[in-house]
Amino acid sequence: MVGINGKNSLAKKLPSIVKEIRNNPPKQINFAYQKNISYSQMSIFRSCAYRWKLQYKDKIKRFNSSIHTVFGTAIHETMQHYLDIMYEKSAAAADREIDIKEYFQDKFITEYQSQYKSNNNEHFSSAEEMREFFEDGVAILEWFKKKRSRYFSKKGTYLVGCEIPIVIAPNKMYNNVLYMGYLDVVTYCETTDTFKIIDIKTSTKGWNQYDKKNEDKHFQLILYKKFFSEQYGIPLDKIDIEFFIVKRKVLDWDDDKIRSPHQAYRVQQFVPPSGKIKIGRATNAINDFISECFSFSGNIKELNYPKSPSKWNCTFCPYGEDKELCGAKAHFE
Repeated sequence: MVGINGKNSLAKKLPSIVKEIRNNPPKQINFAYQKNISYSQMSIFRSCAYRWKLQYKDKIKRFNSSIHTVFGTAIHETMQHYLDIMYEKSAAAADREIDIKEYFQDKFITEYQSQYKSNNNEHFSSAEEMREFFEDGVAILEWFKKKRSRYFSKKGTYLVGCEIPIVIAPNKMYNNVLYMGYLDVVTYCETTDTFKIIDIKTSTKGWNQYDKKNEDKHFQLILYKKFFSEQYGIPLDKIDIEFFIVKRKVLDWDDDKIRSPHQAYRVQQFVPPSGKIKIGRATNAINDFISECFSFSGNIKELNYPKSPSKWNCTFCPYGEDKELCGAKAHFE
């Protein structure tokens, strides 16, 4: 993949701003005295502070993967690899050099085997479920490959990189608490002098209206926009953001239930609002999280982190069934 330090045969043709970003990765975190936080940490804390405490303060490990996370990782890596070759060479080269089904299969199996080992060599998915997810992934990738020009133009556009790291202190009063994240895909359009940060999401049927209005979901990309701007000195109005949502299940064109062509599309694009007000709200959220949980030196505070039991929270919590630690999940079964 094209990373910040990646070499490529077209380096001389790259705009200087793209080369500058590629050649200037952020400093690494010194884990001896610095704490790293992430969007997922903040999201977990806002949902249930007690779960955050168990996972990040007490460091109680629980297996928290599923066929969904395996699928998501494999889709991400396959799409990123394809885009890497497409932008560095050509779409024809990407088609020629990558057997997309075979590449996805390799990533899918490798990731499952890795999580299988993490789960004490116990399976967490059936053969039937794995086959279903694999076939869904192939269908998504074939659609993506066929319709690539609809979503990723090469005209005056360059791939800045995939998995671009962000390492920054969101609150300068807490210099030892650093936000760390990875941007799935970043492109640069020379014609408009704008960047686009794209976050790939896998979904069963796509995002509904509730998902699109969920501010917590928006915060991830809004913070990426803010921190990318600060890390590389790029004006906020020169950065666009987009959720690129790929769907496992779609309606057939001749299905009686179909009301819009988009219901048959494998890709759903969503651009969350990211103006000053939204950036301010996301900034307040991350600052509140930091100030509530960390001291100025970066140590986690000794506090009473309350539980927030709910059917949604407990269904996806790896600690919910442990009666000694929590046991709240039993109330919603």
